[in-house]
Order: sequence, then C-alpha cells, then structure tokens
Amino acid sequence: MILLVKRFRPKAFSTPYLSPLYGVRRLMKDTGFLRFWGLRHSLDRRRGPAWFARSWLILLLVFIRALIWTDAAGGATDPKSLLPTKDLPAGWILIDGPLTYTKKNLFEHIDGQAVLYIQYGFQRSVFASYGNVKTPEDQIEIDICDMGSVLQAFGIFSRFRSGGRAVGVGLDSCLDDRSMIFYKGRYFVMLYATEANSAILKEMAMVTSSKIVDSSPPPKEISLFPKDGLRPESIQYFPEGLLGHGFLGRGFQASYTDQAVHLFLAIFKSPKDATGALKTYRNHISRTGKILSGIPATFGPDAWKGEDPYKGQLIVLQRGSYLLGAAGFKDERGEVYLDKFVRNMR
Repeated sequence: MILLVKRFRPKAFSTPYLSPLYGVRRLMKDTGFLRFWGLRHSLDRRRGPAWFARSWLILLLVFIRALIWTDAAGGATDPKSLLPTKDLPAGWILIDGPLTYTKKNLFEHIDGQAVLYIQYGFQRSVFASYGNVKTPEDQIEIDICDMGSVLQAFGIFSRFRSGGRAVGVGLDSCLDDRSMIFYKGRYFVMLYATEANSAILKEMAMVTSSKIVDSSPPPKEISLFPKDGLRPESIQYFPEGLLGHGFLGRGFQASYTDQAVHLFLAIFKSPKDATGALKTYRNHISRTGKILSGIPATFGPDAWKGEDPYKGQLIVLQRGSYLLGAAGFKDERGEVYLDKFVRNMR
C-alpha cells in the first residue's frame, strides 16, 4: 500500500471546484477543523502524494461521521438500548437475552412469519425475556423490531392488531390480558405474558416507548380515510398485492360499520403508473365480473363502476399517483363514503 501511494501522481485541476478535495477542504476550513489539527497547509495538493493520501483518509473519516449523523437523524437506534433494564417494574428481572436477529436468522426466531416481516422491510430485532422473582412462572417476552420506517412499522402493526384496546402507548397500540403490541417511529414492539398481567405489560411497553427517540408522525394516508363510521382498527397497509391484486401494488384499506363498506387507496410511483393500473383493473373486472353504468360525473371521466364476484359493487377512480375506490356497498352510501375520501385528498 505504501508503494502505491508513492507512485501515485494526481493530475492538477484547472479550477479548485473540480478538485476532489475541494468540498472537504472547504468544510474543514469553515469549521476550523484544519486549524485544530494543524493541517491547513498540508492539504494543498502541491505538497505531495503523502499529503494527498492523508487528505483522502480525512475525507473518508468525515464521510463516515456524516453517515452516523444521518442515521441518528433518521431515528435509527440499536434496539438493545430500548429494552427495559434498571427501569423494570418492582420484582422483575431479565432472565434471557438480549438476543439479536437479522434477515439472515430471523426464521430461527419466528419461522412461520419471517417472510411477512421481511416483506414489511424488517431490518433487525432484539428479543429478551423477563421474570417475576416471586413467581417464576410469571414471565414476559419482548420483541423490538426495526422495520426501517414508520410506514413499514405501522404496516406490520396493522396486520397483527385484533381484539384488544388502544391504551395510548406509541403512535398506536393494542392491549389484552396476555399480549400487547405498539409501534412508534420505525419500531414495532410486541410483548407476550405467560400469565394474565395487562398492567405490567403496559408498564413495560411505556418504558420501551419512552426510549424511542424517532418522532416520525403516523403515515399521512391514515388521516385521509373519512372518520364517520370508520373502524379505526381496520386500517391496514400492504406493501404489495393490495386487495389480492398484484397490479394494485402497495396501499391502504379500511372498513366501515355501515353495510361493511370498504375503502382502499393504492399508491404508485407516478400518475402514469396509476393510469395503467386503473385500466388493468377495469379490464380484470370486465373479464371476471361486469362493468356497470351510473357513475357520478363528479368522480371524473376515467372513473368506472363495476361488480366484483367476491367484493360486490365497487367504484374506482384516479387522483394523481393514487387510485381510490369503494367496494362492498349496495346503494348510494358507497358513493357518499368515496366522495368524502376524494375530498380529503385535496
């Protein structure tokens, strides 16, 4: 490596703005870094290849540090640091773990569901088990999963919540006697108890939630669904295959108490992709069901109404890079829900 450095002769640049060292030299000069290290003049490319090599080393260190800052700004934290430790409920101790899992070995921990987690952007997780010193059979397991983003964390959360009640932990939560799940920022957290103990579950969950510094808000699409008649726990996010159709890609769906109406929102990279999916969906319904007349003019010229053999009547329309739709309705109330949905998109 030393011989390579000595034989290397960088070309001179006609303007300093084309120099690969200009950016780092400018940054270090402005921040006083050069004066601190006494290297201000040693970074000059005319000082020789040894100084040039040192300059690139400093550039590399600055770049690595920038990556660390970026990671911290995005809310990424080692999941181990989020586990309850000294702040455990009275009488509880750590009895197993922490154990770390990645995409490569996640199947060893949750074999039957590893594929689903990876579909939702799973990055890594940590597992730990706690026990009550007075009653050893009373134990609680915690899994903290880094899903990469708040959207993916909500997505996996939305697939697992059922039958519990929200208790104000994280961005959303679901608690019953023996289990609790919540998500906050990019993290999805699960707690399971061997004995009915909802109070301790919630206390441990609150400790974990308080350690998550990712302050990302919930996915904005959640707020687009009309509130009247909405079953909040029914909102789900799918990273692919929305409504069971590959051409719809990723998106959200929710159900309403009135006649089991379902609203859905498919998300595409561009309006062009959304237009293509709208046509594909129409062709699919024309083959498997039938296209109906009587679509309200307010939904636009490209909107269409049809009957799906499994989902009943539906209306689908496009707004920019989104496809919006209502399904499962039997009268004009489906159109009313969809109209409110469209208004919320503005």
